[in-house]
Amino acid sequence: MAQVLLDIFVNIAVPRTPWLSCIMQAMSTPPIDIWPKSVAEAIQLQQQLRQRVVLKKTYPNFKTFAGVDVSHDTNDISHAAIVVVDGTTLKPLESVTVSAPTRFPYVPGLLSFREIPVILAALKKLKRTPDLLMVDGQGIAHPRRLGIAAHLGVLTDLPALGVAKSRLTGRYKEPGSAKGSHTPLTAGGEHIGTVLRSKEKCLPLFISPGHKMDQAQALEVTLRCLTRYRLPEPTRLADKLSKQRD
Repeated sequence: MAQVLLDIFVNIAVPRTPWLSCIMQAMSTPPIDIWPKSVAEAIQLQQQLRQRVVLKKTYPNFKTFAGVDVSHDTNDISHAAIVVVDGTTLKPLESVTVSAPTRFPYVPGLLSFREIPVILAALKKLKRTPDLLMVDGQGIAHPRRLGIAAHLGVLTDLPALGVAKSRLTGRYKEPGSAKGSHTPLTAGGEHIGTVLRSKEKCLPLFISPGHKMDQAQALEVTLRCLTRYRLPEPTRLADKLSKQRD
């Protein structure tokens, strides 16, 4: 089953244009049967997809950033929000939301299977292709090196990074108190992310590349998106939008 899922989600990929049409066609035929039905299937798929992650700088500059976040309510509905901002001014250019039933249970380390279906539906609504996906969650700072940002980056073939509010795995020394201070996040001698003090007197963020970028660029982009808040502007706006209810 995991190999079938891998073939559907990855081998159908086409670069950039149409950047999501093949994935969305697979998602809708049929929408549920091609998604993992068990924890074991999901873990096996993660182990295979991690081989597709590219951890090198592939684009020197990004003109637009898409903040991606998902919230959940008591009715087991997932609400995805994407806010595309200008890479220079950080001003919003476009925003979309989608709500859908949650398909996968909450399991630590398997967040992407719970949230990516509704994120893909939201990405389909965008009028423009963002240069980069900044996801509320982990990139490769994950026990199997495939957090939601890495998973989403592989599926869409877009550069992606994870901005997480808490540590999932790895060790680190507390960064300094000044805004911009950072220390490496490591696991078994491997550099898997950066612990960043994004605002003074606030808990740090956990930054890691997801796809088509390296550690340095993931940190550089995050620093570029910081304002006076703890969260970088793209994910801050997406987080706020995902929690709005009509």
